[in-house]
Amino acid sequence: MAARLGDKAPPIALPQKPGDVVDVGALFGKEKVVVLFFPLAFSSVCTAEMCHFRDNWAQWTGIGAQVFAISIDSPFVAERFRQAENIPFPVLSDFNKTVSASYGALHDDLMGLKGVTKRAAFVIGRDGKIAYAWVSEDPRVQVDFDALKKAVAAAP
Repeated sequence: MAARLGDKAPPIALPQKPGDVVDVGALFGKEKVVVLFFPLAFSSVCTAEMCHFRDNWAQWTGIGAQVFAISIDSPFVAERFRQAENIPFPVLSDFNKTVSASYGALHDDLMGLKGVTKRAAFVIGRDGKIAYAWVSEDPRVQVDFDALKKAVAAAP
C-alpha cells in the first residue's frame, strides 16, 4: 500500500555504500526529512534533479531539511553517483525495492525495465507523518522544487 499524506512514514534504513546503512527512520519524529526517489543514477533527468539540490543546497539546509535520495541502483552505483556529482546528502540504494514499494514509488514496468523507482518526493514532518507526497508516473517530470520547499517550511 502506498504511503499517503497524513500517514505515519514507513521506516527507511538503506545502504549509502556497501556496509554503511543509514537509518533515515531514526530522524522521523525529530527532524524535517525530504525523501527523493529517482529512477536511475547517471541518467540525464535524475542527474539534473540531484544537481539542482546540490546547487541550491544552502536553501534546503536553510529551511531545516534533512535530504535523502533513493534509487534501486546498487550501493556501489549510489555511492559512485554521489561522489561523481558531488551531492552533499546521502544517496541510498533500495536494491531490494522494499522501501520504494512501501512508499508507492515503484514502476511495474518502465520502458521494459521491471521494478524501477518512480520519481517521487515526500516530506516527513517532525511529527513523523507525511506532510507532502508527490509521485510521478512520467520519469521525465521533475518535482516542483518551490512546492517542495513550501511543504518543508509548512511541515510541523
